[in-house]
Amino acid sequence: MSKKIILVFPGQGSQVVGMGLDVYKNHSIARQVFKEVDDSLNFKLSKIIFEGSDYELTNTKNTQPALMAVSMAIVRVIENETKKNIFEFSDSIFGHSLGEYSALCCLGAINLSDTSLLLRTRGESMQNSVKNMQTKMVAAIGLDILQIEKVIEENKLPEHEICEIANDNCPGQVILSGTKRGVEIISGHLKKSGARGVIDLKVSAPFHCSLMKSASKIMDKSLSLIRLKKLGTKFISNVTANFENDLEKIKGLLVKQVYSKVRWRESILKSTEKINNIIEVGSGKVLTGMNKRINKKYKSLNISNSKEIDIFLNEYKKIL
Repeated sequence: MSKKIILVFPGQGSQVVGMGLDVYKNHSIARQVFKEVDDSLNFKLSKIIFEGSDYELTNTKNTQPALMAVSMAIVRVIENETKKNIFEFSDSIFGHSLGEYSALCCLGAINLSDTSLLLRTRGESMQNSVKNMQTKMVAAIGLDILQIEKVIEENKLPEHEICEIANDNCPGQVILSGTKRGVEIISGHLKKSGARGVIDLKVSAPFHCSLMKSASKIMDKSLSLIRLKKLGTKFISNVTANFENDLEKIKGLLVKQVYSKVRWRESILKSTEKINNIIEVGSGKVLTGMNKRINKKYKSLNISNSKEIDIFLNEYKKIL
């Protein structure tokens, strides 16, 4: 069978209260996913997803397994309708930050229960890494990554202040992460260098910077207890922006990913060397928007609810 699509899974920032609810209501297979996640975590995460407060859902220990649960519920519905594993008709599957775990679960490398527990641990450890610290993340708009790297390199920060590139998302959108003062100092220099804007992000921790190294040690220990299974199709790592299939190496990259830059723009360019149909599976359209900014010629579709599942099944039935 010809593999004509690329699947991508969203990360933090795509969450919204009520996400996945109509999929839950309309598909028993989706309800099984949310029940398994709830049972694995030993509390009703689904209640927070469907009817909690923004504050509860934005807490990263909830956000991370929640977004994965919604993505995997949609995956299971598609697989149930097509009677195939979704990786059978996908050329490559990968995700943005926590979305890597959704991707590996989809690929059959990690089961749903273990994925839920790993993401809960990942969220808690990232949050605990910066207790009693003032931290910040911002989106720098209008400058490319080379310009931003130059500004950071040329403006040395005071001791103990940190500002690092967290995500290279797409042309004109780069995310910075670090201490509050450090990020604010660099933000000021970016505005002077021509940035159209520097937007504060509502997050509960400064992801993908060196402040997360203590969290990476916890993830190293947690991942050491997990045995990854053979991948169903190709996988791209956030850290290398390249195809990876060595399971032990992937474990190491998941550990490193906690404090390393997400190389999303490069990953998309790598995945689309031969195929340009990109399907975002999960809450929201964040990745779809970024992918279009990388290349307007990409054929992009996002699947976040029952109607969009039907659209996908109808539009891609020739290759399913």
